[in-house]
Amino acid sequence: MAANGVASIGECMLELSGQAGPNWRMGFAGDTFNMLWALHALSGERPATYVSAFGDDPFSQGQIAFFAENGIGIGQSPVIPGARPGLYAITLTGAERAFTYWRADAAARQLASDPDALAKNLENQALVYFSGITLGILEDAGRQTLLKAVAKARAAGSLIAFDPNYRPRLWRSREEAQAATSEALAVTDIALPTFPDEQMLFGDATPQATADRLGRLVGEIVVKNGEDAALIAVDGACQLVPAVHVATPVDTTGAGDSFNGGYLAARLAGHGPAEAAERAHRVAAAVVQVRGALAPFETLRAAFGN
Repeated sequence: MAANGVASIGECMLELSGQAGPNWRMGFAGDTFNMLWALHALSGERPATYVSAFGDDPFSQGQIAFFAENGIGIGQSPVIPGARPGLYAITLTGAERAFTYWRADAAARQLASDPDALAKNLENQALVYFSGITLGILEDAGRQTLLKAVAKARAAGSLIAFDPNYRPRLWRSREEAQAATSEALAVTDIALPTFPDEQMLFGDATPQATADRLGRLVGEIVVKNGEDAALIAVDGACQLVPAVHVATPVDTTGAGDSFNGGYLAARLAGHGPAEAAERAHRVAAAVVQVRGALAPFETLRAAFGN
């Protein structure tokens, strides 16, 4: 059977957004799920699997049902009795967001607890995606289990995409995060870093410095940089692709993740890196004009284009 599916590995949390007085709107989001949501919307005929670990509480059951309603499965991801999902709340200053988290005992921290199930979830996938947050929520042994499973999938023919997505609070030290990120890049085909994160983690002076450093390990790199142009580096050849300016953004949550989803959808569809980045910028611009991390499928498809 030809590899056709897409799998994204990580943590999807309960999201509280859209505060109106004491009332909040609840949804489901998390960096690797946000990416898969966009990718699935833009290449919906591909089987989509969100690889994580889940609880058996009503919120976890609702989360899994929400995935299924939108065509996303969980494969053989473990369902752990007594566990529950993490939670975060978005507070906005204008369109810029800040997050408050409750995730220390989230079920997703056990996503590598069954190595056989994890490996099975990555079989027969055209694309496997994970992030620095995926790495950061795992203990050392789980992180190594994950990286071995990703390397095995890559050896079997899957394309591996990775967003370093550095979040200092998830790591014991900057050095630990640097080492884990470098290990992940060594099994990656497409890297999708964000420049301010790379500047914070590795001290890169410019997006070009990020591309040069990653280029020692990865053949295709897209350095995102907010409203500035994305820098694409493919086998050492670099090109800037301007972002789409949004005059009055509503909520920037999930913009970079949705960019990744748009970029990878375009690459899987056969578009070149520059065309893929142009489409991804349009997708990200659409996402910042809605509240929360997940834009409606129709909104994403209209932005992506035919």
